[in-house]
Amino acid sequence: MKSYISIYEAIGEAAGVRRVVEAFYPKVQQDPLLSPLFPEDIRPVMEKQVLFLTQFFGGPQLYSDEYGHPMMRARHMPFPITVAHAGAWLGCMREALEEIGMQEELRDVVLERLSGPAHHFVNTTEQ
Repeated sequence: MKSYISIYEAIGEAAGVRRVVEAFYPKVQQDPLLSPLFPEDIRPVMEKQVLFLTQFFGGPQLYSDEYGHPMMRARHMPFPITVAHAGAWLGCMREALEEIGMQEELRDVVLERLSGPAHHFVNTTEQ
């Protein structure tokens, strides 16, 4: 695999982040555990995710410029998130990365990077 400065660069910068997000959210909407946590009109969520992942993967600080510090755990506190939710979210992301044809080595790096936050958002043991 080629050497990159950031995950953002490795996945194809802005276009790559958008491809990931556009492959990911239809899977979230179809997931019986995750879909109830999201609004019917998913476009605003997708746009925020593009901004966040751009920044999170080492690209421009778009999310912070628009919304301030991400404070993602605090922003997710209103929603009951279990270990099962975190696993389902990561599963949908894995499927999305496979769907867009991301190389396995890079896919593993992306999923490892997202695994910490996904589990950090867990805020309840209740189903």
